[in-house]
Amino acid sequence: MDISGATALVTGANRGLGRQFAAQLLERGAAKVYATARDPESIDLPGVVPLRLDVTDAEQITAAAAVASDVTLLVNNAGASTGADLVTGALEAIHREIDVNLFGPLLMTRAFAPILAAGGGGAILNVASRLSWLSFPGANAYAVSKAAVWSLTNGTRLELAGQGTQVTGLYLSSTDTDMMAGWDIPKNDPADVVRAALDGVQAAAAEVIADEETAAAKAALSADL
Repeated sequence: MDISGATALVTGANRGLGRQFAAQLLERGAAKVYATARDPESIDLPGVVPLRLDVTDAEQITAAAAVASDVTLLVNNAGASTGADLVTGALEAIHREIDVNLFGPLLMTRAFAPILAAGGGGAILNVASRLSWLSFPGANAYAVSKAAVWSLTNGTRLELAGQGTQVTGLYLSSTDTDMMAGWDIPKNDPADVVRAALDGVQAAAAEVIADEETAAAKAALSADL
């Protein structure tokens, strides 16, 4: 996937990783970057094309696909974290995380796959997590949703291979964004994570492991629980 000259769409691009994705795509020579958010007025990055998009709203996704019919790189970045656990957490919060984190990328992939095919294949980048591979009290609903994103990424990679669409998963540990503001722990620099992710897209990597903690979590899958 050659980012130079590409037309990209980034979900959740008004802050955090999403804003970094949009900025670095422009720096790498993307011809156009659609930056989406539920409130497009919250997008303050010069040079992007703002679009209103709630990834849980099928009508807004259809409208975005009609406008952004030239996309060659889709970055499924928008995410939600409510701090809900599975047994005692509010069901509304659990539904929210699964709707945004899993069904959001799924609906976006379904809407944009034909557009990517028409453009020669293109690429999709899904933002997953270290918690795709482990559970943590206070984030168990999030972990379920991100484990599902891992499977979604692997499944859509197989399904879209025939049309030449590359599908990359990004896996990262704690990163210094608004979502992690309440956690007093070491955190990745969002710029470093995005740089590694886009390097991976350009190199046609199936997975990008952004840090040592995440690499250790994946490696531990083969160990005793």
